[in-house]
Amino acid sequence: MALVLAALAAGPGWAECRQALALGLDISGSVDAQEYRLQLDGVASALDSPDVQAAFLTMPGTWVDLAIYEWSGPRDTRVTVPFTAITGPGPLSDVADRLRSARRPAGNPSTALGGAMSTGAAMVRTRPCWRRVVDISGDGKSNTGPRPRDVKLGLGDVVVNALVIGTDDPGRGDRRSVQIGELGAYFRAEVIHGPDAFLETALGFRDYARAMERKLIRELRVMVLGDGKDVP
Repeated sequence: MALVLAALAAGPGWAECRQALALGLDISGSVDAQEYRLQLDGVASALDSPDVQAAFLTMPGTWVDLAIYEWSGPRDTRVTVPFTAITGPGPLSDVADRLRSARRPAGNPSTALGGAMSTGAAMVRTRPCWRRVVDISGDGKSNTGPRPRDVKLGLGDVVVNALVIGTDDPGRGDRRSVQIGELGAYFRAEVIHGPDAFLETALGFRDYARAMERKLIRELRVMVLGDGKDVP
């Protein structure tokens, strides 16, 4: 936190990465082609939001390193957008464009949440930033690979946040509210990790863009010591 205060005092001539942020998107078998598109376009839409852009650019002289990857089985991950220094609106627009043009790769139908957490942690550890955060989106519990609770033991100072997505149950009507409650409890116990880690929820993939916007704004907040205020 002393580094945050030093950056604010030094002004825009002082350049440093304040946060490495890796977004992990679920492309397991439970996510169909339409939901895949809603998910990637939802992140792109959130990055276009003026409030999200303001959160990324709130501290002149610092930036956020942003990367996006897709995950499914234990060995099935793809970096969709490599780490990009968000130093202005242009890089955010470039990331959004890459997401809108991305096509779904062939992948494993299983759900390896532990593997997704390990991948994200390995990615952010390569960045010389003050804070390292992994954000996992998912619509189901882990059913293969290392257990998320075991992965958490080795995460150290890497923070893991999550975005839980409720889905319709065509056989029994819409049970998304019930499912989100159950899945949210699982993610809180097994997945999120570290100081100020939190869980966001989306009431289905069509609500994903709004949930991602809320989550990014919260994720990018910086506490400034001395006056007790948040930035932004």
